[in-house]
Amino acid sequence: VTSLSPVPAGGGRVEVPRSVTAVLGQDVVLPCRYRAQEQEQVVQVTWLKRGPGAAAAEVAVLNPQHGEHVQEPFAGRVLRHGRGDLGDGAIVLRN
Repeated sequence: VTSLSPVPAGGGRVEVPRSVTAVLGQDVVLPCRYRAQEQEQVVQVTWLKRGPGAAAAEVAVLNPQHGEHVQEPFAGRVLRHGRGDLGDGAIVLRN
């Protein structure tokens, strides 16, 4: 079992479902919403992959100034789901 997790850094709250069901060979959306506190602004979203007994590996970084960066092992398979405000940091896993 592996999991992908956004990395929270601030006073707000990260909202992600406890689990997401995927169908082999189909795309799946991994939702992630950050409920910011007053005066907070999301400037970057980082997704990490965690496996049993393994160190967390960076999957993707979403940044409005520098764009989206997906690490090579995940290139072409991980995309940002939405546009605009990074309060919605959902990603799509293709296939």
